Amino acid sequence: MRDNRAVTDEQEPAGTPTVLDELRWRGLIQDATELAELSGQLSHPTTFYVGFDPTAPSLHVGHLVQVLTARRLQQAGHRPLLLVGGATGQIGDPKEGGERSLNAPEVVTGWVDRIRGQLAPFVSFDGENAAVAVNNLDWTGEMSVVEFLRDVGKHFPVNRMLAREVVRARLDSGISFTEFSYQLLQANDFFELHRRHGCVLQFGGSDQWGNITAGVDYVRRRGAGPVYAFTTPLVTRSDGTKFGKTEGGAVWLDPALTSPYAFYQFWVNVDDRDVDGYLRYFSFRGRDEIEDLLRDSAARPAARIAQRALAEELTTLVHGPRETAQAVAASQALFGRGSLDELAPETLRAALQEAGLVTVRGEIPAVAALMKESGLVGSLNEARRAIAEGGAYVNNERVSDVEAVVPVDALLHGRFLVLRRGKRTFAGVELVK
Repeated sequence: MRDNRAVTDEQEPAGTPTVLDELRWRGLIQDATELAELSGQLSHPTTFYVGFDPTAPSLHVGHLVQVLTARRLQQAGHRPLLLVGGATGQIGDPKEGGERSLNAPEVVTGWVDRIRGQLAPFVSFDGENAAVAVNNLDWTGEMSVVEFLRDVGKHFPVNRMLAREVVRARLDSGISFTEFSYQLLQANDFFELHRRHGCVLQFGGSDQWGNITAGVDYVRRRGAGPVYAFTTPLVTRSDGTKFGKTEGGAVWLDPALTSPYAFYQFWVNVDDRDVDGYLRYFSFRGRDEIEDLLRDSAARPAARIAQRALAEELTTLVHGPRETAQAVAASQALFGRGSLDELAPETLRAALQEAGLVTVRGEIPAVAALMKESGLVGSLNEARRAIAEGGAYVNNERVSDVEAVVPVDALLHGRFLVLRRGKRTFAGVELVK
């Protein structure tokens, strides 16, 4: 089976740009099988699939590359099959770090439903190329062990499976037959989707290249096809840290796990070195608009123009325009450029948690004591000095009295205070009675 790896812009054919050209300009094609034939296939409506294993109760920002690539393909006229793996999610793809912990079937079933709900807003389930949600438990759960070994297993040479990089890395420490068989399950998904829905294209992350090409090979061994595949690159950060991680952990799409404000701030804080690539991967802006944003950002780097544009676009896609407006308003109000009173309590609390939120019980201490307790200063003397020098604010109002106490009616939503030292250092206080 031929393949094209590390596809470059120089390989683009001349003529009218196609969806494949667009994906390649955006850097979204890492590996591909039969690139010329794939280009021809995508010249007319094509059914494709991308899979997500429910190994957690939510998708995270790393999954957005796949989700948004599916959206791009559907907008170009192709039909998405969004697979959430009720079967493969119970097994787990092998990882180099060691054996995965298996989740209970009922837990995985609950996560399947939640993730399907998260995927739904990104694609359309109406029209000629309406998306279809599929679950591989529907066909895998019906197979007996004998059927699986006879009908699927006989098409997989063990020497090829052992050559897979993650498997080789686990041979010394040990790998269970359960995880070793994952490749067979995923390959069978492609065959079943081809048989049931006419699917001829699979894509996924570059770490899935071995599994994906095994599926292409398996479909052909079963006498079906032709079928095609490509992978998207692993998203990285220039500073070497893992994309999609913060000090608080993963950046989830579920607002109960990562607030819309924290989601927005994640994108605002993207490194200048990364924003070009992230705009290509995640934004639906065209090439000219992206280049204009980058030029404006280079001229005024402190304004973070490109980052804010990306943050607003993605927060709107994931959480909707209302939550985006609240996140933008909160980011401005916390630094004195908007009204704190207009923020919803959940948005204000989320923003203050990102900055550092301390809880106070009983009576409200003096402002100087609050500044110390919140960590804005190291001592009461330092707090009093900041107040005396005019650098202390409560709810964006400057405090000039070193003995000042905040009146109860100044509490936002009856329980919050926003403390700020200088222009950019702030913290939150929540009064609990």
